[in-house]
Order: sequence, then structure tokens, then C-alpha cells
Amino acid sequence: MSKIIGIDLGTSTSEVAVIENNKPVVIKNKEKKLITPSVVEISDSGEIIVGEYAREQLLIKPDNTVMEVKRLMGTDKKISLAHNEYTPQQISSYILKYLKSCAEDYLEEKIERAVITVPAYFTDEQRRATVQAGEMAGFKVERIINEPTAAALAYGIEHMEDEKHILVYDLGGGTLDVTLLEMFEGVLEVKASSGNNKLGGKDFDEKLMNMIINDFQEKEGIDLRTDLRAVARIKEAAENCKIALSIEEEYNINLPFIAEKNNQPIGLVRKVTRSEFEELIWELVKSTEESINVVLKDSKILKIDIDIVLLVGGSTRIPIIKEFLKEILDKEPKTLVDPDMAVVMGAAVQAGIINNELSQDNDILITDVCPYTLGIATMEFMGGFPVPDVYDVIIPRNITIPVVKEKIYGTVVENQEKVEIKVYQGDYKKASRNNFLGNFILGGIPENEAFKEKIKIKFMYDINGILQVEARIVSTGKQASISIETTGVKMEEEMDLDLWKKSANARKFRAIIKRAENMLEEYFGSKEYDELDETLKKLKKAIIKEEDKKIQELKEELSDILFDMEE
Repeated sequence: MSKIIGIDLGTSTSEVAVIENNKPVVIKNKEKKLITPSVVEISDSGEIIVGEYAREQLLIKPDNTVMEVKRLMGTDKKISLAHNEYTPQQISSYILKYLKSCAEDYLEEKIERAVITVPAYFTDEQRRATVQAGEMAGFKVERIINEPTAAALAYGIEHMEDEKHILVYDLGGGTLDVTLLEMFEGVLEVKASSGNNKLGGKDFDEKLMNMIINDFQEKEGIDLRTDLRAVARIKEAAENCKIALSIEEEYNINLPFIAEKNNQPIGLVRKVTRSEFEELIWELVKSTEESINVVLKDSKILKIDIDIVLLVGGSTRIPIIKEFLKEILDKEPKTLVDPDMAVVMGAAVQAGIINNELSQDNDILITDVCPYTLGIATMEFMGGFPVPDVYDVIIPRNITIPVVKEKIYGTVVENQEKVEIKVYQGDYKKASRNNFLGNFILGGIPENEAFKEKIKIKFMYDINGILQVEARIVSTGKQASISIETTGVKMEEEMDLDLWKKSANARKFRAIIKRAENMLEEYFGSKEYDELDETLKKLKKAIIKEEDKKIQELKEELSDILFDMEE
């Protein structure tokens, strides 16, 4: 029987593991290391280099090298390397091919099947992009498994008899996942998941990097952002500083020959203290509480009922993370499994379950959830008037998967011939405010009075977290369907709006933004709604881009709108 390997395809690093003698074993790469940097270099001759050597080349040939590609998965962005363009899936496939080769060298056999992990809060587009990357690497992707679920599996395989509520706090290089699981009698049941697929250790690095660059510019009058090699060196120094400050109270950054002034080389020297770093990242750390609260609410589990707070991901080594979690959950967080290896070990366990490689004593049943609300755009009648663009939920978030849900809708005009099905992901009442996933047309509706012809909409969400949508005319049986494709454009735009919370000035605008969001709920379907909604979006974008003048103008405009509506 051929092996199925488990792969953790991470933002910063990636790992591969396999089941041997009923236990997960992490496989070393070609440099004899367990951890492979998720960095790809494409040389001028077209040679593809992955891992540590590629990371070293980042400082020398930044135009030929890329890292953190995971954050681009599910988007239509292109990556320019060595005068060519690549999709995020292509770059990710090179990392997967490298890990596949490492596994084949270790196992001395051809590997064709894999379980690949993704953040629990990855969207449908991002999951599909991951499957596509796996297929491009030559894998049959047997399962996409959520990272916190995988981490809990790595813990659970050694604690089969436990009955516990486990809160997995997974903070990696690029993403945050918070998942609440219940473990009992060999069953691992996911109760709820939440998170942020644009928050991780790399954001901490960026905060530190920007502080260093700004300080240097203020002191020397030179903006290092225009020099790719200088930025790459500072980025590396910021990451090393972050890692060191998890152990030490201070760290000295010393980068000689970083720039030139008056025809003389100058260096960058900067001491960073742990308290300075903690103050810098505090708002980002504090923002993770929102995901914790969502998970507790959706799972209907009280803080007092949590038995274990399981830390996963390299960023959880930062002391302030542990202190923060202990304070808000009143429980000491634990690193019961290596934070860097927990996810890949769990992926290997899942691979072993699929491949029947585990003994009966190690047999474990897993259930997972859909972390997002899924639905369609509809038209409703309010006060006798038609209101378009109303979001109707078909699959609520944190429902156990796989799941199939159906709803029946009626035509809205006389002799209606066709209907457009628009599929969204999110929780806003107005459909278009949510993340647009895809659309399709169902035609051939028989001529009839309004509301007489019925359309059955079926949502099928599989174990890999991938959505199929089907629409059927009840009277004739005619149907149309869609396997949601990777569009990514609106997802990127919508997700970016939430980044205003990460701004250093976010606190100044929370009150007015909260007022506006509450007013949107109250005025849904009214003529005032669109103006308020549009102005609020513009303000959030301006905050993200730190456009001070525009922020002030939009804040005043928003205040005026709210004043008129509240009168």
C-alpha cells in the first residue's frame, strides 16, 4: 500500500510527515532539517530553488525570490520573478513538489497522495487554490484539513481516553485560527472556528520593520523602502529580533553598509527592547480576542469549561501572547505539542486514518465545521415594496460538515424566464457587502404568475470545505449548478476592509464606525442605506492607507450623515 503524506503548507515555513509504527514522523528535507522556509527562487536560467538556499538568495536577488505566497492564495494576483509571471498556485506547487521529493527520498517510494493543511478561516477560493497547487505538484489531494483540527489530532492521538474541551489558538506566520474542540471516547468534534487569514507573525515583523525604517529616515534623511536589498535585510533583521525577544529582554540590530550618504557608506544600528516590541504589536495581539469570543459564543462553551488552551504556531512563543491568553481566559496556555510541528503531525495522522495505517487503539473519529456563513442574494418585500440584494443564509457558520442544505424560493415577476443565482460568504444583511463567490443562470422557467414557479437551491459543502451549488425548477426538474470558481477579486477587497482595525489610529475611529455599523443594521433596505454604506467603506480604506487628509474629510462626512439619520 502506497503511503499518504501529510503536509503543512505554511506562510513562513512548510513541513512534511508520515505515519510510521502508529506515530507521526516529521521528514527531514534535503538540508537534513525538519523545517523548510516557504521561499522560492527562480534563477535567470529558469532553475527553481526552494527552501533555505532560496531564503539566502532573497538578500542577493530579491527580484528573483518570493516568500509568504500563502497570503496570495485564492486571489488573481500575479507574481513577477526573473522576468516571468506566476500564479500563487504555481509558486505553492514548487514548495509542494520539493516536499514530495524529500518524502520520496526518505520513504524510497513514489508518493502520489497527500493531505494538505489550511487555516480554518481560509475561504472557499483559498481552499480550491490549495487543492489546485497540490494537483500541479503531482498529488491526488485526499483531504484538505484545517490546521487547528490537525494540531488537535496530533495531541489527541496520544490522549485517546481524555474527555476535554480544547481551545486551539493557532498563530502562525501569516494567519490566525481559533478553534474549540470537544474530545471524548476517541471522537474529536470541532464545535466552532474563527480567525483572521491576514494576521500572523509576519505582521509583527512588518510593524518592527516600519519602525526601524522610519527611525533611520528621521535620523539620516534616507528612505530605505526604495532599496529592495535593504528592505530584505531589515525584514530578516526584524524577524531575528522578534525571535530573540521571546527569550531576551533586548536585542541589538546592526546592519553595516545599509545605505550611502555623502558618498560614504553608513550602517543601521538600533537597540529594541521587549517592552518596546510588545507595545508595538499590542493592538494586533488584542484584536485576536474577537475571534476567541466568536468561537465561545458559537460553540456555547463557557471559559470556565475549557480544559486546555493549546498553543500552535511559532508566533505563540512570543511571551505577551501567553500573558494575554492567560489574562482573558483565566487559564495557563500549554505547548503540549511542538508549536512548529503540531500541524504537520496532525496532517500525517489524518493521512494515516484515510490509509488505514493506524491500529484500532489509535483509531480516532473527526468532525469539522464550516467556519463561514454561506447564502444567496434574494429579493424581499418590506412594507409592500420590493427590496433587492437581501442576503439569505443557507448554510450557517460553524455547522458540522459535510453538510447539504436546501431552500425553496419563488419567482418575483410574471412570466419570469430565468433567475440569476449569486452566491456569497459572510454575515452582512445586504448581500453585496459579503464576499462574492460566484454566480450562474438558471433558465427555462415556465411562463406563470409571479411567485407561482418554485426554485429549489441546494448547497453542498464537502469535507474539504469546498462548496457546490445547485438550482432546480421544481415543476420541470430542469437544473443548473456551479462548483464555485476561484475569483478572489472581491474577497481581497472585502477582507482588506477589516484591516482598518490593525491601524495604529484605529482606536480614534472605533466609536464612529460602530455607530455607523449599528445604523446600517437599523436602516437596511432604506434609501439612506447606500450612502452610509459607501461612505463607511471609503473611511475604512482611507484608514488602512493612512491617508490623513482623506480620513478627516470622510469622518466629517460620515458624522453629517449620521447626524441627519439620527434626528
